[in-house]
Amino acid sequence: MILEWKLVVDCADPHKLAAFWAEALGYEVEDNTAIIERLLGLGVVSPGDLTADGKAWKGLRAVRHPGDPVDPASGTGLGRRILFQAVPEPKSGKNRLHVDLHAGPERRDAEVDRLKALGATVLWTVQEPGSHHVTMADPEGNEFDVQ
Repeated sequence: MILEWKLVVDCADPHKLAAFWAEALGYEVEDNTAIIERLLGLGVVSPGDLTADGKAWKGLRAVRHPGDPVDPASGTGLGRRILFQAVPEPKSGKNRLHVDLHAGPERRDAEVDRLKALGATVLWTVQEPGSHHVTMADPEGNEFDVQ
């Protein structure tokens, strides 16, 4: 049995991280206008659940691969997807799960520079037999590697 999945990242500011990761991966920020309008119309959610412009959930924001299908009724991606979810507690300790971005040796340095311009920071560089990668942190400190 094959299961569908999404990666959920707990964070302080889901909108900021979704914008960062959409740019980092070449993904699209999901447009959930259709489901929001439907749920508002049914009285299931209130404007307090939404961003100031009323076009996104206050505590959630997702990005999706632009080539994957989308549920037209909700705007939710049906493939490679990352959901950023606001939580009250700050990040503590090292990630137990992280993303590896595969740029290749010829593009790695340029990719690191591009990600730094988006708000990432370099934590360290690993250069050892069989591996050369740069460990970085996104704007909230979540580690990822650029290989």
